[in-house]
Amino acid sequence: MNLEKLLVPVGFLQISPELCKGCGFCIEFCPRNVLEFSEDVNSRGYHYPIIRKGMEMSCSACGMCQRICPDYAIYLEKVEKIPAKKVIR
Repeated sequence: MNLEKLLVPVGFLQISPELCKGCGFCIEFCPRNVLEFSEDVNSRGYHYPIIRKGMEMSCSACGMCQRICPDYAIYLEKVEKIPAKKVIR
């Protein structure tokens, strides 16, 4: 299979730390395990999600984090299709 011709979706997440209450739903339900809790806290004292180091191109753009967040603190900013060979697994 020619991976240069195969295009896969990649999502670019936006996280609003101040809207997050630290429930962890986005982390728990991410099928690619792209998110983790930040060591930092927001102004209300909650640890918010961040993208794991080295996983920036691993979001499959499924939108689960966006759909499951009760506080609308995370969303897909854009989705691009890139060659599969460039996607970090």
